[in-house]
Parts: sequence; structure tokens; C-alpha cells
Amino acid sequence: MALLITDECINCDVCEPECPNGAINQGDEIYVINPTLCTECVGHYETPQCVDVCPVDCIMTNPSHVETTDELQLKYQQLMKQTA
Repeated sequence: MALLITDECINCDVCEPECPNGAINQGDEIYVINPTLCTECVGHYETPQCVDVCPVDCIMTNPSHVETTDELQLKYQQLMKQTA
């Protein structure tokens, strides 16, 4: 599953630099996560780094982008091929 930042985001700027895939960017009002780049840190870390650093717990799984761990691992591998 890709992750989603809810409207409780306070724009604290701590999540964006933590994302190893560059999936988090400043949106019109709050930070947003690009679901095509989000692997929930599978392939990089044990836990999603944005969730670990978020001070207001406003990052949740995105119900519109449900993926298994295997699918996230495959997405990670494809992203790494593109950056190589």
C-alpha cells in the first residue's frame, strides 16, 4: 500500500527528506505522497520513515492504493533500476 498524508498535516517539513524514494512533496496546502513512488520504505528500511518521524501521526495507508509486501518489493526493484 502506498501511504497517504491526511489533512491533519502541519507542514513541519520532517517527512520529505526522510523518504528514500522521493515520493513526498509539498502540495498546495499540505505534503502529499506520490503512490507510484511510495514503497512504504520496503527495500530500504524496516518501517516507513515518514511515519516514524511524523509528530502528529497524520500518515496512514492509502486505501486507494492497496499493495502487498511482495508488490511493494517489486515496485522498489523497478524504481532502483530506473535510478541506476
